[in-house]
Amino acid sequence: MHKLSIPQTIIDRVVARRGREHIHDNLDPAKTALVVVDMQNAFMLPGVAHALCPMAEKIVPNINRLAAAVRATGGTVVWIKTTFKNDALQNWSTYFAMVTPQQGAKRIAALTADSKGHELWPALDVQSDDLVVEKNRFSAFIQGSSNLAEVLRARGLDTLLITGTVTNVCCESTARDAMMLNFKTVMMTDGNAANTDEEHNASLCAFYLTFGDIMSTDFAIGCLERNAHKGRAAAE
Repeated sequence: MHKLSIPQTIIDRVVARRGREHIHDNLDPAKTALVVVDMQNAFMLPGVAHALCPMAEKIVPNINRLAAAVRATGGTVVWIKTTFKNDALQNWSTYFAMVTPQQGAKRIAALTADSKGHELWPALDVQSDDLVVEKNRFSAFIQGSSNLAEVLRARGLDTLLITGTVTNVCCESTARDAMMLNFKTVMMTDGNAANTDEEHNASLCAFYLTFGDIMSTDFAIGCLERNAHKGRAAAE
């Protein structure tokens, strides 16, 4: 697991701006979605992965715990899968020009639908009522990447818990764009994985300062359970 390091100066600036450390701790569980980004063999399975992140396997238990808590309190779990399609060679040519031909070919092979790399990591607790959404860019929310925003809004979901890999690329890109599309957004400090502690912490700090909240798995589950209890009590 990553060694978390959020400087006190960052926390102080957040509190000065927002009035408290966790602006989204009053989340409504029934309007909350756990969004799990790119926990696929393409990023996790040696010999198959085109961009292996060894830390990703370490966060699987926390993602499964969060998924169970979100379901139990009335929320929704969404599994995001990056999918390569041939048109990306033209409409995202900038990306492929930035990597070697060999690396580009590895990405294509790993992320093509129905390939071993495209599959979700088998230890993830994926349930039949969960949603699966495919994306074709780092961010699931950027225009043309996926229909995730529409899927969430159709279900009345306005609060997102972001997990997955890697923290500072697809997860942060998705989280930033989610906030700018008016979703209350939380990045999980121990539910995202990067290649180094430094990259992980820098990403969380940048997001926390301006875009949304950060929480540990235990803290988020506590919020879900506490707020679900309040909702049940108010309804009685």
